[in-house]
Amino acid sequence: MTDAQKPFQRLDYQASIDRPNLKLPDGKRVAVFLVVNIERWDIDRTMPRQVLSAPQGAAVVPDVPNWAWHEYGMRVGFWRLKAALDLHGIAPTLAINGVVPSAYPQVTKACRDAGWEFMVHGYHQMATHLVDDQRAMIRDAIATLREAGGHEPVGWLAPGLTETLDTPDLLAEAGIQYCADWVVDDLPATIRTKHGPMLTMPYSVELNDIPMMMIQHHRAEELFDRTVAQFERLYEEAAVQGAKVMGLAVHPYISGVPHRIGWFERALTHMASRPGTLFWQGRQIMDWYRKAIA
Repeated sequence: MTDAQKPFQRLDYQASIDRPNLKLPDGKRVAVFLVVNIERWDIDRTMPRQVLSAPQGAAVVPDVPNWAWHEYGMRVGFWRLKAALDLHGIAPTLAINGVVPSAYPQVTKACRDAGWEFMVHGYHQMATHLVDDQRAMIRDAIATLREAGGHEPVGWLAPGLTETLDTPDLLAEAGIQYCADWVVDDLPATIRTKHGPMLTMPYSVELNDIPMMMIQHHRAEELFDRTVAQFERLYEEAAVQGAKVMGLAVHPYISGVPHRIGWFERALTHMASRPGTLFWQGRQIMDWYRKAIA
C-alpha cells in the first residue's frame, strides 16, 4: 500500500481531562485487561529474546539455551500462571501465536476449556516488518485461532507490538475490531482505517514483565510494586473521572518461574480484594465501551 496513514493521522488527539465520565456496571471502577502471552519460539530462527548471550555476543542458530528458557515457560510456568488465575476465577485474554495450537495443544485446550479469550498474536513470533505477506499472515492466524479457540477472534496484539503503516487497514479488512498495539490511553480509543473505525485497547509496555524484568532488570518484587501503584492510582482517579482500564501483561517464561510467581499471585490478590475491580477480557471491554459512548 502506498497511501497508508501515519499513526497521528489515524488517531485524533484527545486529552484525558476531556474524555467523557464513563461508568462500569455495578459501581465498579477499574477494568483490568490482563493478558497472558503464549508463543512458540522457532529453534531454526534467531530467538525473539535472549536471557543468555552467546560468547563474543554472537547471535547463533540454533540458540538452545534461550529456546529452552522459553520452553520452560510452556512446560512449567504457564501452569503456575493458570493456577493463580483460576484461584481468583479470572479468565484472561490470551495473546497467542497462530502456530501455538499445533505446537502446544495441551496448553491451547486448557485455555479454551477455561474460557480465555483468544487474541491474535501474529502467526509466528517475529516482527511484523519481517513478514513477507502481511495480509495472508493475518488471515491465516485468525483462521487457525478461530478453530482453536472456539470463537471469532476480534482482538490483535502483534509480536513486540510491531506494525507497519499498513497494518491497521489490513487488520480491519480481516475483521479485527480492536488492537492492543497502541498504548495511548487509560481507556479504549478509536483509530481510522480504510475499512471503518477500530478500537485501541489499553495494553502496557511498562506494566509488562518483559521490559520490567528482562530489559530493565528489576528485582522480582517490582512486578507487585508497580502493579499495585498503577492500580491504586487508577482506582483513585476513577472515583472522580469515571471508569479506567488497566493493562497488565505477563509471560510464562518470566512471571511463571518460582522466584517471581509469588509476586504475581500477591498482585492478583491485592486487586481482587478491592470491591471496584473487574477482570475483563478485551472483547468485554470493547463491548462495554461501544455501548458507553453510543
